[in-house]
Amino acid sequence: MNFWNHIAGYAAAIREFVAPTYRPERYYMRGPGPACARRGNSLGIGTN
Repeated sequence: MNFWNHIAGYAAAIREFVAPTYRPERYYMRGPGPACARRGNSLGIGTN
């Protein structure tokens, strides 16, 4: 049984190397966030 666990671990490592499941575009925020809205500059109007 231990032998098959090693084989399964190696197969998972090779699969992750060939086709990684992490997709950074799913995690990066797009556009201004809530902190920008709290500052009041959400329209991009500068203070004179």
